[in-house]
Amino acid sequence: MKKTNPQRNFRPLEIALLTVTDRHTPDTDDVGAWLVEQVSRAGHGLADRSVVGHDLYRIRALVSGWIADPAVQCIIINGGTGVMVRNVTPEAIEPLLDKTLTGFGELFRTLSYREFGSSAITSRAVAGIANATIVFSIPGSPGATRLGWNELILPQLDVRHRPCNLAELLPRMSEEPLPLTATGRA
Repeated sequence: MKKTNPQRNFRPLEIALLTVTDRHTPDTDDVGAWLVEQVSRAGHGLADRSVVGHDLYRIRALVSGWIADPAVQCIIINGGTGVMVRNVTPEAIEPLLDKTLTGFGELFRTLSYREFGSSAITSRAVAGIANATIVFSIPGSPGATRLGWNELILPQLDVRHRPCNLAELLPRMSEEPLPLTATGRA
């Protein structure tokens, strides 16, 4: 059920996009180019875009930099979420998250099942919040990327979406410091 609140004004976000692949460059990354187009079409800004291989530490370093950058409000990662040995995107980003949005992966797999059948169980889509930055990680196939963007990510990045959305929480996410554990992480 998609509803919007006409009383609210749209608020554009600055979004960084990362494609995890060993097969493409920024010039040949059609799925990433499609996401760039969708971000613009939705009225958001493109803070940065990158393509990296299946390297846990390069992925983590790049995403960490974006999380630390106050100009980046959202990060969308496509690719590297499967079950092959080289697929390390969830392992790269999960330690960076202050809060994990478990419902995102659950709902993504449910929607994916309707379109792709039992192959949906191989998706390790994940989302969360890190340093008041929204982080989404979805599979890199064109169909899965379209599904994740259209059905889950796009509505959550629109402050007019109701009954609630992640975009409206952005200013408040950083107001309340998270309690630290003995390890220093929330």
